[in-house]
Amino acid sequence: MASLHPTYVRIPVASDLRFGRMDGDKVLLLDRAPWLGGAPTGETVASAAGRRMAPVDPSKIVGIGTNYRAHAVEMGKPIPKEPLIFLKPPSSLIGPDAAIVRPVGYERTDFEGELGVVIGQRARRVTVKDALTYVFGYTVVNDVTVRDLQKRDVQFTRAKGFDTFCPVGPSVTVGLDPANLRVRTWQNGTLKQDSTTSDLIFSVARVIEVASRVMTLEPGDLITTGTPSGVGPIAPGDRVDIEVEGIGTLSNPVVEEAP
Repeated sequence: MASLHPTYVRIPVASDLRFGRMDGDKVLLLDRAPWLGGAPTGETVASAAGRRMAPVDPSKIVGIGTNYRAHAVEMGKPIPKEPLIFLKPPSSLIGPDAAIVRPVGYERTDFEGELGVVIGQRARRVTVKDALTYVFGYTVVNDVTVRDLQKRDVQFTRAKGFDTFCPVGPSVTVGLDPANLRVRTWQNGTLKQDSTTSDLIFSVARVIEVASRVMTLEPGDLITTGTPSGVGPIAPGDRVDIEVEGIGTLSNPVVEEAP
């Protein structure tokens, strides 16, 4: 049975990466990204045909820090008065099952399970009232962070910008209500994070409003909305599984950086 909510993936087909819409156990291939109006080409492949890739191709990744009340308490930080915005480079993107590379020389690298927002149309100075109409869909993100670098630098570019530090997937789901989605993270099968987006300090709509005042959000851009309490360090040999209600589970192993 097809999902009640349209679901999109990105998979390798021959020598190319293609976007497609899930249809039961098959993928209906599109002629371009769905947020750019991608239409079915008539080609169909099995959903298991090749490894799924990150289902997004953003011009930028906009992160929101300290955006869950319980996480602010956990980190000993005050509740922010406005969204804390940072950027992650697109070069940090990886897809499901790809390895997170833990860099050597640092004390602590953490997982951060999050709801991701994929922008569907150009957004500039939008209002809270209209903000969700600019959303194409939602995905799962792991905002991997070198915690000691974050404390040392104050700003987050190095701490969150390493290659492989933005796993995304397994799909983008359209039509969800982001107000009360359950977000859970397991490390090696042990539940570490369990919250809902109702604990967000700033709603998805508010985040889009504030970000679009600063920068134009383009179709396909990705916003990571913050992480619940329960973050913790990862080590080589770990596996991190993050599930967002209505979307699915993003799973990634952790490996040590090669010398």
